[in-house]
Amino acid sequence: MSTIGVATPSIAIRAQVRRALSRARFGILTMGAMYFLSVAAGIVMVLSGNEFALAQRDNLVGRAQASDPSLLALHQGNLLTAALWDFGENLVLGAVPNTLAGFGIVVPYAGAAYRGWIGGIVSVNAAHASRLADPAEAAYYLITLVLQLIPYSLAGGAGVNLGIAWLRPATAYRGEKWLDVPKEALRDAGRIYMLIVPLFLIASMWEFLAR
Repeated sequence: MSTIGVATPSIAIRAQVRRALSRARFGILTMGAMYFLSVAAGIVMVLSGNEFALAQRDNLVGRAQASDPSLLALHQGNLLTAALWDFGENLVLGAVPNTLAGFGIVVPYAGAAYRGWIGGIVSVNAAHASRLADPAEAAYYLITLVLQLIPYSLAGGAGVNLGIAWLRPATAYRGEKWLDVPKEALRDAGRIYMLIVPLFLIASMWEFLAR
C-alpha cells in the first residue's frame, strides 16, 4: 500500500511535466532550431577564417578566463566548485532571464542566436585550430554543447509559451490569472524547470569533471 502511495504522486508529476512540454513545444522546438542554426553559423565563420568571429572568440575567452568564477576555480584545480559556479550562472544568469524575456516572444530568440553563435565560435582553440579535428576533443565539445543547449532551449521555450499565453491564451490557459498571466501557464513553466535544473547540473558536471 505504501509503495502505491509513493508511486502515484510521481506518476502524476511526470504526466504534468509531459503535458507542459507538449503545450510549450512550439517555443521549445523553435528555440532549439535557433540554437542549432546559430551554432552552425559560428562554426562556419571561424572555420572559414572570418576575422571578426575569431577576434570575438579570443576576446570572449580572454575575458572569461580572467573574471569568470567557474574558470578561475578550474584554474585553481577546484573542479566541483567550478561546476557548481557554472551551474548557478547558467541557471540564474542565463535561463531565468531568458524565460522572463519570453513575454516579449521574439526577444529570447535574439539571446539564443547570440548564445548559440558563441557556442559555435569556440569550436576553435587559442591557435584557431578546429577542436573538431581531434575525435576526443570533438566529442567533448559537442556533448558539452548539446547538454547545455537542451535546457537553454527548454527555458527559452517555456518563456515563449508564457508570452503567447499572456497575449492569446490557448484553451488550456483560459482560467485564473496572476498579473494578467494564466496561472496554468506559470505552472507549466515551473514544471519544465523541474527538468531544466537537473539538466543544467548534469551539463556543468560533465563540462568540468569529464576533462
